[in-house]
Amino acid sequence: MMMMCPRCTVGAFKSARETQWFLQCTTIRKQSSNVYKRRTNDKIHSETRTKLSNSLNIRGLHSGFSIGNETVLPKQAQVVICGAGTVANSVAYHLVQNGWTDILVLEQKKIGSGTSHFGSGTLGLFKPIAERNLIMYSIKLYRRLHELGYDIGFKQSGSVNLAQTKDRLIALKRRMAYHQATGLHCEVVGNNDVKKFHPYLKTEDLEGAIWVPEDAVAKPQAICEALAKLAKEGGAHYAENCKVLQVLTENARIKGVETNLGTVFCEYFVNCAGMWARELGMKCSPRVRVPAIPAEHFYVTTSCFEPALDAWLPCVRDYDSHTYVREWNGGFMVGAFELEAKPAFGGGYVPEEWKNKLPQDWNHFMPLWEKAIHRLPILKDVPNPVLTNSPDNFTPDGRWILGETPEVANYFVAVGMNGNSLQGAGGIGKAMAEWIIEGEPTTELIPFSVQRFLDMHNNRQYLLQRTKEVVGRHYSILYPHQSEYKYARMLRCSPLYSVLQKKGAVFGTRMGYERPLYFDSTCKDGTIAQMPPGSFYKPQFLDFMREEYLACREGVGIIDMSSFSKIEIKSSGREVVNYLQQLCSNDVNIPVGGIVHTGMQNEHGGYENDCMIVRKTPNSFFMVSPTSQQTRTFEWMQRNLPPNQSVGITDMTSMYTVINVVGPKSRDLMSELSNSDVNLHPFTYTKVNVGYASDVMVMSFTHTGEPGYCLYVPSEYALHVYDRLMTIGRDYGARDVGCLTQRFMRIEKFIAFWAEELTSLTTPFEAGAGHRVKLDKEYFIGKFALQRQKEQGVTQRLVFFVLEDVDPDIHIWPWGGEPLYRNGEFVGTVTSAGYGFTLDKLICLGYIRHPGMAKGGCNGRLIVTNDFIMARDAVYEIDIAGQRFLAKPHIHAPHIPHFNMDATSRRYRPRVSSLKAM
Repeated sequence: MMMMCPRCTVGAFKSARETQWFLQCTTIRKQSSNVYKRRTNDKIHSETRTKLSNSLNIRGLHSGFSIGNETVLPKQAQVVICGAGTVANSVAYHLVQNGWTDILVLEQKKIGSGTSHFGSGTLGLFKPIAERNLIMYSIKLYRRLHELGYDIGFKQSGSVNLAQTKDRLIALKRRMAYHQATGLHCEVVGNNDVKKFHPYLKTEDLEGAIWVPEDAVAKPQAICEALAKLAKEGGAHYAENCKVLQVLTENARIKGVETNLGTVFCEYFVNCAGMWARELGMKCSPRVRVPAIPAEHFYVTTSCFEPALDAWLPCVRDYDSHTYVREWNGGFMVGAFELEAKPAFGGGYVPEEWKNKLPQDWNHFMPLWEKAIHRLPILKDVPNPVLTNSPDNFTPDGRWILGETPEVANYFVAVGMNGNSLQGAGGIGKAMAEWIIEGEPTTELIPFSVQRFLDMHNNRQYLLQRTKEVVGRHYSILYPHQSEYKYARMLRCSPLYSVLQKKGAVFGTRMGYERPLYFDSTCKDGTIAQMPPGSFYKPQFLDFMREEYLACREGVGIIDMSSFSKIEIKSSGREVVNYLQQLCSNDVNIPVGGIVHTGMQNEHGGYENDCMIVRKTPNSFFMVSPTSQQTRTFEWMQRNLPPNQSVGITDMTSMYTVINVVGPKSRDLMSELSNSDVNLHPFTYTKVNVGYASDVMVMSFTHTGEPGYCLYVPSEYALHVYDRLMTIGRDYGARDVGCLTQRFMRIEKFIAFWAEELTSLTTPFEAGAGHRVKLDKEYFIGKFALQRQKEQGVTQRLVFFVLEDVDPDIHIWPWGGEPLYRNGEFVGTVTSAGYGFTLDKLICLGYIRHPGMAKGGCNGRLIVTNDFIMARDAVYEIDIAGQRFLAKPHIHAPHIPHFNMDATSRRYRPRVSSLKAM
């Protein structure tokens, strides 16, 4: 027999019997060591622990127990999965592959009776890297099922991805660059070559195409059934016609599930309920946010052609027509991601007999069908094409929703497949099973984390609006920083929103917060500024950003940064200090009035948070985190609170308006406004009155790398403080500055940022922030991993690059995700990029590894040193849409001299008019 490591997820087994034998052996081995592996900080109620520890004995009495249409459920199970679609069956399959057999899958109808029996069956790898990695595993899994003899219709027939415009071709080439570097075969093909792959295509109006030979197709329903069969053979149990009435919790932790067939106690619960996932999240106390609702999703199938089409015709994605085409039973399937979609079922809840309430809406689909005929003229004479309305869950940002929920421990979700559940199901099932078993994700899943949402995102009216456009964005060109959402806007606005809008602010949204990206200074007479058409070249608004930069460098820049997450942490005694010392890798036991920049690490040393912590009193602290961290940070801190409730944390995000006052004249301006000494030491804070406003927290740091202050203003005073800043600041050269300018400035100062440079898989030593790690502290989470890394060295390093031979006025810009090469070998990827106004060059940041490790093909530890990065014979290049440019590396940010605030104060005196303005 062929054996494999139990951590592997696609077994090298010749038969189902061998699979069963392996799973039984693995189960016995795991049960003897540790049946229920948990996090070290799990605090399960003793009664629940006793019930769970006995579950194996109870299950042992029913070794042949199989639930189909039975009306009896077990009293307990280790894992309960709600839903029996492809994703749910994949989770169950991968759990049993890892030796967990005490699994119960509940399905309200029949296995695969939800949206899993719909779908195009297309498997496309030409996606962002995080998505591609999971889809690539899915393809490997389905190929293995095919090799085991399952009739799943699996064919790696490839795909051609069409570009009708120059911008579309640039977008495809940008994506192709990092795919080629990381091991996916793809190539640009001309119009004539496209016809060689697919002879039915009209190609005269194309700019080009990308050929991806590893793309595939398969039968969704067949794979759903195959995974369920293998999960059952591995020991998982299924209950059909079983509806979940309530998810039971105790102390915000999963306790069990109440169903129409009885109550089952469990340790883990997985919500894979598809279109019903959001509603199921409501059946829990506390309620769990699952912001996804179904949209109508259409495709057309034709009858078999005479003669039948070649079954190995590649898929076609005509992005600019928002359509895709694949061979289907000798004919064609034509689907679409329309620009203006419709929420399913009139925007209400999913009805009981939902399959009978899916109208064929040819009026809605006809414009897309006409575009498909234009691309495939053979469709023109197709008799009686069949239009299918196949609803699926779509999320507010078009990305999957995965992970453990912040509201309830051990409650996992794997939903929001956005029109194609088959595509990610294999990789998602593997990732979720490993997360449950290991207690943390084993791969980078930040883009898909359920913790990226707030209650706002789960609002049904919000979802109905956002769903209308999120469907079409799947095939739209999303220009970096220039493709903002149209619907579901103006939800979270700082008190300054209306004033800034009148002054030409062009807003973007982050965590639902409206943030000024830049200011159009040509907007007059109340005209609302609009984002111009997007571009991969120099943005049309760069000159506005240059003016904003100059204000920050030479005068005063005013930036509304109210969206930052803010949390108050306090205790009655010293408990809060001990608590933060264990969470933070830097030393937070600082004097009152001090500020410390620190990371919060996981056990592997990776970042769970990057924040500023202010000590307000001996027993209270104020923390500032990135905007997108509001839910994630609060959950991380809450989960690590002392069990005796001696420390309390409170989300204060909406209570303060944050105004950055940046530049060499900021001290003079603040001194005049406050009549106080604001000559603060770096990383300290004080409370002052600004104008007539009281208790404004003034912090002596900015997020730009320039000198200045952060003002944390009680929101009721925000308009008054802003008015004083701009009125008195007129003589100091004060002007409004947007978040994009701030972004470019922080990149030029080599400041790493969350979810770009800093993730749960990157450490402070890799990111160049080792000086913020205090290994002499008694203990903090991740200390031992960081200690070991410091001794052994790092295998990747964050490096600053200046692009020497790129002309910003002529060439395509880097925007992030571009591959980096060292002496012709791939060594890393750009994490963030922008324009360095001081250097007058394009710049970027990116992690560098040794060539073998960058591709994931080396198992050793190849240490990245300064000598390796800066070796004289090392020539670095960046690939921007298929063209390589020289990139000069720097371990530290290039020296950029500051205007000295003291020197500025001595030579500058405001005019009398500004004093009168008070």
